[in-house]
Amino acid sequence: MLTPQRWRIAQPDALLSAVLADRFGLSPLLGQVLINRGFRSLELAERFLEPERWLLPDPQQEFADLPRALDLLCEAIERRIAIGICGDYDCDGMTSTALLLRAIRNLGGQIDYAIPSRMREGYGINCRIVEEFYEQGVGLILTVDNGISAFEPVQRAIELGMQVIVTDHHDLPVRLPPADAILNPKLLPQASPYAPLAGVGVAYVLARALAERLDQGGALTDTLLELFTLGTVADLAPLAGVNRVWVLEGLKRLPFSANPGIQALLAVSGLADRAHLKPEAIGFALGPRINAVGRLADPQIVIDLLTADDAETALALARQCESFNRERQDLCNRIEQEAIALVEEARAGGLVLSEERVLLVARAGWHHGVIGIVASRLKERYGAPVFLCAIEGESVRGSARGIPEFSIFNALQACAPLLEGFGGHPMAGGFSLRAANLTGFRDGLRTFACNLLVAEQIMPLVEVDARACFRELDLDLLTQIDRLQPCGLGNAEPVFWTPNVRVLKQKRMGETGTHLNLTLNDGSAERRAVGWRMGDWLPIPEYVDIAYKICENNWQGRRKTELEVVGLRAAAAPKLYLPAPPRCARHPEWYDHRKHEALKFIEDFVAHQSAPVLLYGYARPQLEASLASRVHYDRPLDLPYAHLLLWSLPPSPLHLHWLIGHVRPQSVHLFAQPVPPVHVWTLQRNLKEVYVPHEPLQVLHLAQKWWVSPRALLETLVELGYLTSWDSELDATLHRLMGGILSEQEAWYGSGPEELQKYF
Repeated sequence: MLTPQRWRIAQPDALLSAVLADRFGLSPLLGQVLINRGFRSLELAERFLEPERWLLPDPQQEFADLPRALDLLCEAIERRIAIGICGDYDCDGMTSTALLLRAIRNLGGQIDYAIPSRMREGYGINCRIVEEFYEQGVGLILTVDNGISAFEPVQRAIELGMQVIVTDHHDLPVRLPPADAILNPKLLPQASPYAPLAGVGVAYVLARALAERLDQGGALTDTLLELFTLGTVADLAPLAGVNRVWVLEGLKRLPFSANPGIQALLAVSGLADRAHLKPEAIGFALGPRINAVGRLADPQIVIDLLTADDAETALALARQCESFNRERQDLCNRIEQEAIALVEEARAGGLVLSEERVLLVARAGWHHGVIGIVASRLKERYGAPVFLCAIEGESVRGSARGIPEFSIFNALQACAPLLEGFGGHPMAGGFSLRAANLTGFRDGLRTFACNLLVAEQIMPLVEVDARACFRELDLDLLTQIDRLQPCGLGNAEPVFWTPNVRVLKQKRMGETGTHLNLTLNDGSAERRAVGWRMGDWLPIPEYVDIAYKICENNWQGRRKTELEVVGLRAAAAPKLYLPAPPRCARHPEWYDHRKHEALKFIEDFVAHQSAPVLLYGYARPQLEASLASRVHYDRPLDLPYAHLLLWSLPPSPLHLHWLIGHVRPQSVHLFAQPVPPVHVWTLQRNLKEVYVPHEPLQVLHLAQKWWVSPRALLETLVELGYLTSWDSELDATLHRLMGGILSEQEAWYGSGPEELQKYF
C-alpha cells in the first residue's frame, strides 16, 4: 500500500515563468523551476544558466588568511620543511588529502599525511597525531576538512613549535583554534560565491592559488579540478556559487582525466566509456566506492588510489574499493531490514510515530561505519528524524538524519549532558554515549521533538516544482533540464507532478523485487515509471497523483523519456462547485423558429431593433459590422435584454436557467441549430488535464466550455474513477433546488418552446 506523504507544491507564477522561459529558450515548466530556485530576475537566471560568463572575485580578497597560508607553504617548500596533512576518513576528507598531496608534491614540497582512526579516535585532528608529526620532524601542519573545532590539538602544535594552517568548512565554534592561518568559508559573508565550498573546495582554492603563486598551473590545475569535482559532489556540497562554476567544468574533464586513479574508478564503476558525466554518476557510482573504504577499511587505499601514477597500481586499488563497496551494500541492506523489523515490531506494540515525533533505533552488532546511510533510508521511509545506534558493549555510537523542520545539531545539543561527544549540522550528525544513558537519551529526544514538531510533519516530504502533463515530457525537455546541471544539494533536480494518472500496469522489478515498475497514462500520453525501493508500495490504486523526475531510457540505441517516481498518492475525489441559478422575476414569451432560415431571420430581426439583443449558442454566427451596435454575444452584460436569441440550446437546462436569470428577456427565440456530440474520450482527456485535487471543479463553467451537460461531465468523473458516485458529491439542498434537472437530459435537445417553459 502507498506510504502516506506530505506534498509541498511550489506556488506557480505563470507570468514570470513565461518571461524567463521566453528569454532563455526554455519550457515554462523550467521557468517555474528557476523561480523556485530563487532566480526571479533575468540577471540572476543568466548567471545561473551561463556560469562560464561569471567573473569570480579573487579568493585572496575573500579569504583573509589565504595570503598568509601561501607565504607559509612557499617558505616550507623552499626551505624543505616537512609538511604534514591531517585529513578525514570521508569522501570529502580523502579527496582533500589526495588533492593537496598531489599539488604540494608536484610543486616540490616534502609532504606526508595522517588520518585519525574512525573506529578508535573519531573525527578530526587530535593530540596523538600532532605529537607523532612532531616526532617525524614536521614543521607545518595542514588540516583538511577538519580542525576548526580542534583548539587543544592546534594549541599543542603551537607549543611544540610547529606552524598550523587550518582548512575546513564546518560550523565555527565559540573559540577558534590558535592557528597561523584559517581558511573556512563560514568566515565569509553568505553572499560570497565561495561560501558553499566543502572541505575539498577550500583545499582546491589553496592549492590553485599556490600553483599560481609558483607559476606552475596548467595541467596540475586540471588534475586538481577533477579531484575537487569528485569530492564536492560526493560530499553533497551545495552546487551553487563557485561550486557550480567549477563542477560544471570538472564534469567535462573527468571522463578524459589523466589521473590513473580516476580512470580506474571509472572502469570498475562501468563508466569508462561515457563521454559525458552528470553529478549522479559521482553520487551513485564513484562516491560510494570511495566512501565505502572510509567506512570499512583504511583510508590510505583511497589516498594511494587518487595519488597513484601508474594505471596497474591504480586499477588494483580501485578493485579493492569495489570490493569494500559491495561489502558496504550488504551491510547496509542487512542493517536496514533489521532496523525496519524493529520499528514495525514497535509499531505493532503500540508505537505511534506521529506522537513520538522522532525515531531512535538501537541494536548490538551493527557496524557504526555504515549506519548513517541506513539512517537516511529510514528517514526517507518514515519521514521522521532518525537516530540510529550501534551498541558496542557499554558504549553506543550513533548517526542521525533530520527533516527540514528539525535540527539534528540542536537536538543533540539539548541532550548534551547524556552524551560523551557529538557533532553535526541541522540535517545530519554523529554522537556517542554510554549504553546506560540510552533510555534517557530517547526520552530527551522525544521531549525535544514534541516541543518542535506537529504530528502532520511526521511523514515523508515530497517537494514539487510544477505541474506537467505527460505529452510535455519529451527529449527536448530533457535536453533543457541539462542546462540546469549540475544538480545536487542547493540545486535539486526538477520534480514535476501530474494528477489523476491511470495505472495501466504495476509490478515489482529487480532481483529481490525491491523496486517498482509502472505503466501510466494521464490522458495525453503513456509513460513508464520506476520507483526505486518502492516495491512494497504495491498494490497501487488505479488512479494516482504522481511526483517524479524525468530521466532518459536508452535501450539498444532507442532514446525515450521515463519517470523516476518521487511520490505517489491516491487521486483525491474532486470538490464539485455547482451553484444555484438566479431567479427570474418574469416568464418570457417563447418563439419557435426552427423551420426558418436561421441566419437570414436573425439578421432581419436584429436590423429592426433599437436596443441590443443577445445572440447565444454553439458556433453562433458573427453578424456584419453594420449590426454591431444592436447585438451582443454569449456573455450578457449586467443589463436586461428585451430579446434572447438561442442559435443553439445551451448545454443543459441548468445553463438555460442561468441564462434566463441573467438576461431577464421579454422573449426567447429558439433556432436550435445542431451541436456536434463530444466524444467520451475527448471529455475524459479534457477532465484529466484540468482536474487538480483539493481545488473545486467548476462544473457549470467546464460544461459550458466543452458544451456538454453537467450530468455527462459528472458521469465521466465516475468512469474515470475520480468519483464513486456523483449523487453523493452534490449538496442535498442543491439537488432539491435543481428539481431533478440533471436527470432530464434525454429529452433536452428534442425540446420545443412548450417543453422548455416547464423549467421556469
